[in-house]
Amino acid sequence: MRRFLRPGHDPVRERLKRDLFQFNKTVEHGFPHQPSALGYSPFLRLMAIGTRSGAIKLYGAPGVEFMGLHEENNTVMQIHFIPDQCQLVTLLDDNSLHLWSLKQQGGTSELREEHRFTLKGPPGSPPSATQVTAVLPHSSREVLYLGTESGNIFVVELPSFRVLEDRTITPEAVLQRIPEDNCNRRSCELVEALREHPKNPDQILIGYSRGLIVLWDLQNNKATHHFLGSQQLENLFWQRDGSKFISCHYDGSYSQWPVSSDNRQSEPLENTVPYGPFPCKAISKIYWQTTKNGLPYIIFQGGMPRASYGDRHSISVIHGSQQTAFDFTSRVIDFFIIFSSDPAAEFDDPSALVVLAEEELVVIDLKSAGWPAVHPPYLASLHCSAITCSHHVSNIPLKLWERIISAGSKQNIHYSSMPWPIDGGTNIAPDPPQRDLLLTGHEDGTVRFWDASGVCLHLLYKLSTVRVFLTDADPNDNMNTLGEDEWPPLRKVGTFDPYSDDPRLGIQKIYLCKYSGYLAVAGTAGQVLVMELNDEDAEHVVDHAEADLLQDQEGYRWKGHEKLKTRDGPVQFEAGFQPFVLVQCQPPAVVTSLALHSEWKLVAFGTSHGFGLFDHQQKRLVFVKCTLHPSDQLALEGPLSRVKSLKKSLRQSFRRIRRSRVSSRKRRGGGGNASEVQEANAKFDQDVLQEMELAPVQRKIEARSAEDSFTGFVRTLYFADTFLRDSSRHCPSLWAGTNGGTVYAFCLRVPPAERRMDEPVRAEQAKEIQLMHRAPVVGILVLDGRSTPLPEPLEVAHDLSKSPDMQGSHQLLVVSEEQFKVFTLPKVSSKLKLKLTALEGCRVRKVTVANFGSCKTDDYSENDLAVLTNLGDIQIISLPFLKLQIRYPCIRKEDVSGIASCVFTKYGQGFYLISPSEFERFSLSTKWLVEPRCIVDVPEVTSNNHVHKSGTENAARKSRGPGKSPGDSGEDERKSGRLMEHALLNDEKVLKEIQSTLEGARGSYAEKNSARSPLGHGLSNGGAD
Repeated sequence: MRRFLRPGHDPVRERLKRDLFQFNKTVEHGFPHQPSALGYSPFLRLMAIGTRSGAIKLYGAPGVEFMGLHEENNTVMQIHFIPDQCQLVTLLDDNSLHLWSLKQQGGTSELREEHRFTLKGPPGSPPSATQVTAVLPHSSREVLYLGTESGNIFVVELPSFRVLEDRTITPEAVLQRIPEDNCNRRSCELVEALREHPKNPDQILIGYSRGLIVLWDLQNNKATHHFLGSQQLENLFWQRDGSKFISCHYDGSYSQWPVSSDNRQSEPLENTVPYGPFPCKAISKIYWQTTKNGLPYIIFQGGMPRASYGDRHSISVIHGSQQTAFDFTSRVIDFFIIFSSDPAAEFDDPSALVVLAEEELVVIDLKSAGWPAVHPPYLASLHCSAITCSHHVSNIPLKLWERIISAGSKQNIHYSSMPWPIDGGTNIAPDPPQRDLLLTGHEDGTVRFWDASGVCLHLLYKLSTVRVFLTDADPNDNMNTLGEDEWPPLRKVGTFDPYSDDPRLGIQKIYLCKYSGYLAVAGTAGQVLVMELNDEDAEHVVDHAEADLLQDQEGYRWKGHEKLKTRDGPVQFEAGFQPFVLVQCQPPAVVTSLALHSEWKLVAFGTSHGFGLFDHQQKRLVFVKCTLHPSDQLALEGPLSRVKSLKKSLRQSFRRIRRSRVSSRKRRGGGGNASEVQEANAKFDQDVLQEMELAPVQRKIEARSAEDSFTGFVRTLYFADTFLRDSSRHCPSLWAGTNGGTVYAFCLRVPPAERRMDEPVRAEQAKEIQLMHRAPVVGILVLDGRSTPLPEPLEVAHDLSKSPDMQGSHQLLVVSEEQFKVFTLPKVSSKLKLKLTALEGCRVRKVTVANFGSCKTDDYSENDLAVLTNLGDIQIISLPFLKLQIRYPCIRKEDVSGIASCVFTKYGQGFYLISPSEFERFSLSTKWLVEPRCIVDVPEVTSNNHVHKSGTENAARKSRGPGKSPGDSGEDERKSGRLMEHALLNDEKVLKEIQSTLEGARGSYAEKNSARSPLGHGLSNGGAD
């Protein structure tokens, strides 16, 4: 039988690969991009957010998350939960209505689209006749009331979406009950609001745009009361006992109306312009909440004076003599109040204000003095300042974890201690097996530490590097407090602040040693800060050192930005990571690579001009190496400069054209017999590519010229204790790889611990390797005698890794954009290669070593390379034999910035930005899988005679489709996740917004087509076990 197997096909290995590798997109972290609608169910205690790309996301208790996507990818305009049901209705901007249900399946709940419906008018009627403007799910749970632009109110049966034409409320029927001298036909155009009477479900309040408000009796199909407002109506709100209601208006006023027992026209009890008397903006929504002490909470959106504060996004809270206008830094989409939902309760007793702004979610505690904000456990505003880089650290020691949390808790003292009020559903996912950190660097010079262990990405601690430098930034970013006499009483809330005072502060590289607590961060203006963790506030001087990477070479002039000015004297730092030394690169170009060795107390850094090594224990520069090529004039212009020479650019373009023509002539020149072809190919290899063996199926790759720009750009730095000079003695070493395909190796002499402060660290260049294809070097790795990657610094000392094998010969793996190549050490002779670009036509963008454990047994795991290419696919390549194990499509090829933002974890997971505010999390491992697993139990409904029998079991079977079992939901989830990401990234504005904050090379990738279910897409929270 073996002779029938494909060459290289090993059944045992294939089975093992199935136990090791599996690709899943598991969860989206962060804040939904471009939110457009908000809904809340007091019954389920769940919140729903809709987006402009047609996504709908439900959130409850931490870990309870559901996602779905409308097939149309249209903007979600409104979200309404059906009372006392696990169902909700969404209205899209194409005027379609969609019914979604939470179904229990396979031990977890999942969100499914059940039905869709578009209201159609009679033939020849204008679109406004059926353009839905207001939606009211009736408490009977049997019908929806749909107000339209034409003034008609249609009644639609649930769940069938059948229009009950005999129950339509027409403007003509309304006008029959209103005196002619008070109203005309235009008064009943555009239904602005529909509200059910809180005590009598047979009455609804209808608000028309021009100010007419009608109380309609559903049983007798007639208007019982009418109210005439003098201003354009924006919204309505019933008081809890149904005796009064509130209307808010376009001129910034609100009115309180009594509902009397007779049907005469009522006058408002009060008409107030809270921020008058000057012209004010509209109040678009209002709540009137009763309390036990008699003083109501009046909460409304807008109403600010037009001239002075018309550009503010505010929500005001008034309670007796207390009044605060919460000022948001982005547009308010919608808000709701969490209050007592017990029908028997006499008062509302509001507890929290939940505000969905365009860039963040803010929750205000209304029970505590001063109305502080509540720290959100999810929906973090990742992009409060634009993300510029990210770094993941797995398996954080408990002591370091607790110290980081302690430092973060001191920053959060202004937050409320209230438990998270949106707490519906139950998280049934197992506890995370380890503690993981995701560090994000930001444009404003901050580094944020996120708990990435589970489904909820939670902010633990924020580090700011601004204090070290003299800038216009205010180091105290606490909430601004206004004086008592300020009017309006504005108070800034939220964390979103997209404006950086100085783009040079931006963080470009981060490296954290989890064992020693040392942290190195590097920035846009060549600044490298080394920090250590301190549990107390401290004031100290930050030592400065300068690294001249040009080494006074003549003929070079830096045209970019200046370095940041530093503060003189002691600087006050809060508890947490505190800088103790600053290394300033000259020229102050962007730091492109960074490495920290906490055991040797060394930090290496590289820019587009060269790299250097700094001893942060002795606070002394060990050496610098200039990698600048004479033609690298672009490297001297800097990222913030726009003085690129057009002449030089054209000259380089013509050179590339000439080279490609020469190559094509050489390819056509080979004729005659096979031996002549081989001879011609051999000569071409020797003259141009030298080291690349071109098989007929391989692409011929253009050899890059040394004159190409940015060849000195340092792409990667790596510390290793290995055999560099001879095979008998190993020593510390530093390796650097450049954009021009050069690898530099330096031998380091690090004094023993007892003489560490007395003797200097010495370095000497031992090797220089030039890859003939001159492709950028993106990764360097040394394998020990067992072909295992060398452990991290201090990993062996903490008994978390075996000591490296120093008996057998070591190997050097150099990963360029185009190929993987293994060299023997110390001779540096080529041993093995995998030519990725020649075979696949793609280029390496990210590479890391990941440990993959078997899902069948805990006894087996292996180290492999996880590789992301410019086509957006992920390849897993074995070590040390460089065999391709499996390939998965992951990121769309057009999503250049998503590819640039990708970061892998040590155990086969990864993150990448699908929008400026959202990370997509994925897993390549069968063993390490972080995904939502949650269930929503339906609470018991008491004393309700209108229960609607919807046949949930049949609907669940229909939603799965024929032949699908509950276990199939995991695949549906992954397909839906890809569709949601596809919808988001189809928006060119999204791509440009991410690209503006991230540097990345361009590439392409073809995403696998996803199957479409006939009724839209739901994302289950189960997945494969």
